[in-house]
Amino acid sequence: MKLKISREVMAALREKQPLVALETAVITHGLPAPLNLETGMAMEAAVRAAGAVPCTVGVLQGAAILGLSAREMEELVRQKPVKLGLRDLPAALALGQSGGTTVAATAYLARRFGIKVFATGGIGGVHRGATATFDISGDLQVLAHTPITVVAAGAKAILDLKLTLEYLETMGIPLLGYRTSHFPAFYAPDSPYPLPARVETAAEAAQAALMRDELGLAAALLVCNPVPAASGIPYVELMEAVETVSREITGRKVAGKEVTPAMLKRLAEITGGRTLAANQALLIENARLAAEIALELYKQKSESTVNAK
Repeated sequence: MKLKISREVMAALREKQPLVALETAVITHGLPAPLNLETGMAMEAAVRAAGAVPCTVGVLQGAAILGLSAREMEELVRQKPVKLGLRDLPAALALGQSGGTTVAATAYLARRFGIKVFATGGIGGVHRGATATFDISGDLQVLAHTPITVVAAGAKAILDLKLTLEYLETMGIPLLGYRTSHFPAFYAPDSPYPLPARVETAAEAAQAALMRDELGLAAALLVCNPVPAASGIPYVELMEAVETVSREITGRKVAGKEVTPAMLKRLAEITGGRTLAANQALLIENARLAAEIALELYKQKSESTVNAK
């Protein structure tokens, strides 16, 4: 496998410094230009400002890259990139493709090479109508078997949130609300669906991640961080927009991994760009919180090592 790890990321791994993985599917397929690159760089800046090292993950001309540079991110979006889930990685790497990594692919690569914390926008989940189509994101299976800490604004609002929560429970994926008791609905700060546990600080989230590791659990810890209220869209209003877009997309017979980008694009159009502003805000906020959790993990592990001596 062709693999490139940036010098900065390699040094942080070697010295066991706090690192935060960042996905690239949001850059290649989730946001339009030039907002996509602006947001990618802003997420990295938020991680650095909190004291951690960002590691943007992607595939460029058949090489898996951990720690894309600004130039490489620009090149990635120019290459007509594909959207890469975990199952797509073998072919993409073998055939020299370029692509943005989804939650599943990013979480796997991050954990594979020793990164413990990952920030994204919203995870994939159970799609509307999945009882007939079986359309369930590969993110959920990967998160069930990848012990990493994921910071997200819940699941994407275009999904069936109730069934997504049921699936997360079935797969044994621990959920925490960060200063919230309800599952965030991506662009909306909350939803009618309660979460099983709540934390108030990054230190508490880090402690839960350490307990997951001590218990030997294989699943990711999902920390649900709501979009900042000033940038969010009220849940009822958002669901009305989602219903409208869902009917349109169904009528156009869009299927598979093209459903999410198509729906997000249309939501941005009918909300006058409000979903784009919310998306950018939650991505940056999630990157910041992930960095704080990575720092707490570093501190708590350092303290336990000293106490053990």
